[in-house]
Amino acid sequence: MTSEQLPEQFPGQLSGTSVLVLGTGGIAVATARRSARAGARVVVAGRSPDKVAAAAQAAGATGEQVDLADEASITALAGRLGVVDHVVNLAAAPANVALDRLDHASLVRAFDAKVFGPALLAGRLRITTSLTLFSGFIAWRPAAERVAMATANGAVAFLAQALAVELAPVRVNAISPGVVDSGSWDGLGERKEAFLRSAAAANPARRTGTPEDLAAAVLFAMTNPFLTAATLHVDGGARFA
Repeated sequence: MTSEQLPEQFPGQLSGTSVLVLGTGGIAVATARRSARAGARVVVAGRSPDKVAAAAQAAGATGEQVDLADEASITALAGRLGVVDHVVNLAAAPANVALDRLDHASLVRAFDAKVFGPALLAGRLRITTSLTLFSGFIAWRPAAERVAMATANGAVAFLAQALAVELAPVRVNAISPGVVDSGSWDGLGERKEAFLRSAAAANPARRTGTPEDLAAAVLFAMTNPFLTAATLHVDGGARFA
């Protein structure tokens, strides 16, 4: 049985609510689709109009444009939406280069997507129930040429804690995925399958993640009323491998 064939875990649990998903990749689409199946009215937002349109269509959602590196764009989105029950941020701006090639602008973009932008949005958009941020296991298992990603992902875990206190009783959590076959590794071309097999063999779960695995974790974070200020590690145990 594949993840797409698994029984629905959250039928109707988001009925009558609104969900804003920031991001247009595979995990974002899976999260938006699953939120819609759980009864929510879903908005997918991102910087690229074409990617937003495609993701919204795939998820049965509506689309909005926003640039998390632009404070005016963030404020405008908050003004258009007004009130949202749940927000999920999957935006990312990787800067995976050797340290001697890493520049200030790339570092800022990485933090804009995962830390600065979501913090500004949380201060401008009225969120009634939950905010879910995305970190990543590389924060706990740093690697060469991943300084920006590891540091931004680590900051997300602390941002979730700080916002959980600041926005209470709105619940704020972070999801930290491991290697997920979400489309982000497609650039490896013919090397992709070997990479995924290697990643699966190296973690205790002996598999890589799927977008549906992560979407299920997001729905859990959104619907569990006693979960806040937490980081959920959905990484197959990769941080211990």
